[in-house]
Amino acid sequence: MTCSEWQNLGTYHTVLDHNIFVIDKGTSTQTVAILHGYPTSSYDFYKVIDQLSDQYRIVLHDHLGFGFSDKPIYEKYSLKTQADIAEKLWQKLKITEVIVLAHDYGTSVATELLARHNEGTLKVHLKGLVLCNGSIHIEMAKLRNIQKLLKSRFLGPIAAKFATQSTFKNNMKSIFYDGDVLTSDELQNMWYLLKQNKGKKVLPKISQYINERYTYWDRWIGALKNTDLVISIVWATEDPVAVKKIAYQLKSEIQNSRLFLLEKTGHYPMLENPEHWCALVQKAIDCFDTNV
Repeated sequence: MTCSEWQNLGTYHTVLDHNIFVIDKGTSTQTVAILHGYPTSSYDFYKVIDQLSDQYRIVLHDHLGFGFSDKPIYEKYSLKTQADIAEKLWQKLKITEVIVLAHDYGTSVATELLARHNEGTLKVHLKGLVLCNGSIHIEMAKLRNIQKLLKSRFLGPIAAKFATQSTFKNNMKSIFYDGDVLTSDELQNMWYLLKQNKGKKVLPKISQYINERYTYWDRWIGALKNTDLVISIVWATEDPVAVKKIAYQLKSEIQNSRLFLLEKTGHYPMLENPEHWCALVQKAIDCFDTNV
């Protein structure tokens, strides 16, 4: 699927004075909102959106600073702001109950939303949460060198300025179990969406989310430990960044958790192993109704 075809599936909504790209697909009364990862976009889910939207209403947006959404140069790109945008967007779409499916960067946005749910301040009822390959336990993550560079306040802007498509390609392929699964067209589309609206300039600011994971560790890990919700964990085991040790740690500390492992798959399971990943996601979501 081309970037133009993906863009044609969605619309733009003004949320907190920003234009946010949104795809709203499916007619089910059960809504699943997807929060995508870093440094890519909602396009990560192009292989699975049809299958998922056959079962659920899928609401999928580009976070502020990503993909087709606005990328304001003076924004701080706080994860709490991303949670504000998600919450306001869902209200605007008249969603009253939601299951959140979060990958990578999106898992931190999701745990902030969970903290609000636990506090009773979230304006949309959170039915359940599916976490997929995110470095929530940042102290266990194996960050790539480019991530470390980009989050540096001094070196980040330089690294972003001189980042090339070739470097991006190599970094993306390195976090797949089988890098050859990632096609040249997919890489081209991902790079285009990253650069869209001068996206390279805001990448160092977005990359500060890594520091936020340390700053708000107690709040976000505490939300997982203290919630009464069922939390499903869908994890690709060969992820070199969000290693499977994180999945086992989450399983051990979340009271009502279910763990589903996807073998021989890396950091982007929805792209590398879409059929099996979808099947596990559906099992994970079923837990919220059956509680087994």
